[in-house]
Amino acid sequence: MGIRVEFNPDLALRNIVAYKKGERKIEECIPESIEAGKVYSFLKIDQRNYWLHGEIPLLETGGGEKLSRPKASIIILEATHFLDNDVMYTKGKYKVIEVFSDDEIYFESYERVGVRK
Repeated sequence: MGIRVEFNPDLALRNIVAYKKGERKIEECIPESIEAGKVYSFLKIDQRNYWLHGEIPLLETGGGEKLSRPKASIIILEATHFLDNDVMYTKGKYKVIEVFSDDEIYFESYERVGVRK
């Protein structure tokens, strides 16, 4: 038996419609009107590790590892693992750096375009 941990190069949250339908908690969804400079909370099932030393993409997921193009560039400020009724979760906070509204390429793999040293 091992310790099951997932390493995520991005933060993938659901569309806010899932919250409005009562299918997900609000922290599991991308805010309806996401704004640069603001801090938001997130919640993911399972034990997940995120990169905390720079920008990562915020993606929308519909489940089944189906992911959108980046919706925003964010920085994870904190991530905490906890158990609730024997189910592992990761919760935390992220700060939005920039919101994307076009189809430009803003990330290459996990790095923001134009910031590679």
